[in-house]
Amino acid sequence: MKLNVSLKNWKQNTNILNLDIPQELEKTIKTGISFIDNALGEGITPSSAILLTGTPGAGKSTLSLQIANSVTANNHIALYNSGEESLFQIRKVTKRLGFKHGFIAGQDLMIDDVLEHSKNIRNLHKGKQFFLVCDSLQTLDDGKYQNGMTNSMTAVRCTEAITDFCKDTYSIAFLIGQVTKEGEFSGKQAIKHAIDVHLHLSIDLNKKSDTYGERILEVQKNRFGPAGKRFIVGINERGLYMKEQIE
Repeated sequence: MKLNVSLKNWKQNTNILNLDIPQELEKTIKTGISFIDNALGEGITPSSAILLTGTPGAGKSTLSLQIANSVTANNHIALYNSGEESLFQIRKVTKRLGFKHGFIAGQDLMIDDVLEHSKNIRNLHKGKQFFLVCDSLQTLDDGKYQNGMTNSMTAVRCTEAITDFCKDTYSIAFLIGQVTKEGEFSGKQAIKHAIDVHLHLSIDLNKKSDTYGERILEVQKNRFGPAGKRFIVGINERGLYMKEQIE
């Protein structure tokens, strides 16, 4: 996915070393969650769209809530848009997890409404890094069909709209994606091509594995850093935490 920014000093035959990087891309933003920041290369590059998938019960929704709370604690601003659970259910979970900072809550299903809400928040909090967390991608609709019908391409178009928004505004988005019973991503491969980073959270069910029964977070794709990193994460009453990195 290309950045929608003007390359003022670019022309044909320009050496890459003479290309100026936008100031916004020179920095990385920390979430405050150590294993997430480590996984993404000690922080996230603004403009990143991150797909988070996970097997049932692995804790991807809990982790996404933790991310929204943690970035708020680090003086950023986050919109958590829930299409899966009611806001009352979300509030109950945040209370159980003992959150002290929270985040802005949304429950829009139309992608235009999600992005309009995001733009309004950015305008109200200029100077702060904006995070959008969508749980989940498959609940969003772009309104292409007047009868409200959606199909597998709906999620692709919504992903592309969010990634374009991130590139235009240097925002950061976490998109929660659904998986099959086998733990494989259930959406179109075009979604994986559109996003910048893919994190996958699973429970190791291989009885012969050294990490049997453990939760494993794996970086399956990372345009701005190394892929292939794997972490064993635990879970307690406060959410997910890192136990160790797998070499």
